[in-house]
Amino acid sequence: MYEDYLLHLLYGFYPYLVGTVFLLGSLLRYDHGQYSWKTGSSQMLSTKHMRLASNLFHIGILAIFFGHLIGLLTPHWVYAPFLSAGHKQLMAIIFGGVAGVLCVIGGAMLLWRRLFNPRVRASSSVMDNLIIALLLLQATLGLITVFFSLDHLDGGMMLRLANWAQSIVFFHGDAASHLIGTPLIFKLHIFLGLTIILLFPFTRLVHVWSIPLGYLGRNYQIVRRRG
Repeated sequence: MYEDYLLHLLYGFYPYLVGTVFLLGSLLRYDHGQYSWKTGSSQMLSTKHMRLASNLFHIGILAIFFGHLIGLLTPHWVYAPFLSAGHKQLMAIIFGGVAGVLCVIGGAMLLWRRLFNPRVRASSSVMDNLIIALLLLQATLGLITVFFSLDHLDGGMMLRLANWAQSIVFFHGDAASHLIGTPLIFKLHIFLGLTIILLFPFTRLVHVWSIPLGYLGRNYQIVRRRG
């Protein structure tokens, strides 16, 4: 009885608390904390390995984000005519595994830099270090789930996780029931992911909202040399 209650609390109600804090917190941060709405880049303090670490981390995490977004929220009937759940899960294992490795390597380099480079450490807040550590842990948990997924290549695990995510996003009802019997590693991965989203408005991650898409449609700028 207690386990059922905890399951529904963490995976049925907690996601909606997270979503509320994520949206309202981001809006309030943008409205009242404009001067803190930034990436807080430390590249000027130390450039050693910065470009490599940042590129690996961002390529990996963006691939993981869009892979999860498309993979979990696309209904089975959309791809069923040309792709089985098992093949989709195998694609997710390969694609997610490669992206996860890039993210872990880049994230570990960035965290090491934050903790052990004196100049960068002096300019880093507790939340800066915490969010990088959590993202690194989340990517590591994701890589561990790959080994468990290899034992479920029929696609059943993929469908259960997708059904849970779609039930949450589209308000289908008893979402937590889809995770009954799911290995603990998947539940930990989901819980930590939700917690990162919960902390999102209070970290430097808010700069994600400010993707400069306007550059794609603006007019060309003419730059001339001085005579």
